[in-house]
Amino acid sequence: MTDRDTRHKQSMQKLKRHVDEKIAEAKEQRGLLLVFTGNGKGKTTAAWGTVTRALGYGYKAGVIQFIKGLWECGERERLIGDANLEVQVMATGFTWDTQNRESDTRACLEVWKEAERMLADDAVYLVVLDEITYMLKFGYLDIDVVKKAIADRPEEQTVIITGRNAHRELVDMADTVTEMQETRHAFNSGLQARRGIDY
Repeated sequence: MTDRDTRHKQSMQKLKRHVDEKIAEAKEQRGLLLVFTGNGKGKTTAAWGTVTRALGYGYKAGVIQFIKGLWECGERERLIGDANLEVQVMATGFTWDTQNRESDTRACLEVWKEAERMLADDAVYLVVLDEITYMLKFGYLDIDVVKKAIADRPEEQTVIITGRNAHRELVDMADTVTEMQETRHAFNSGLQARRGIDY
């Protein structure tokens, strides 16, 4: 065995000990609060990937789409026939298209009722609140109402929040926070969003 091979083996042994220790320390078993935020692409895509994973194990999942609900969504189209998946969409689509605070607030509160129902249902293993960060930023939803619904959810239920500029109080509550960082985005170079890739 060469010196390089020996060093590699020692490094991997050290890494394995570290990973094994972390696994042994993880004693608690409960649902999580995950926040996918940041200005980079992939927050909703990551959430749908987790929905796919949960469905793959036969768990029930609920998705509330606050912004992109009327837009084409390949993941939703592929998964919508699964009996364990419920999707509710805000009826207005992009709020910057409607530009009507009153009707947007009404539509948001209507779909939020569905979210509250899912968040109270112990049969729902995973709830995704897709782009809810905008609803809080624009003042359509009250942060205390959202926090209470999340805090009071069934112990085994996991919640994923997606969207830019996640409210600091939700970030503080979260078990896992992932910030997607944009380095470059094709759209800024004049390339259109691509069906099957971007949506």
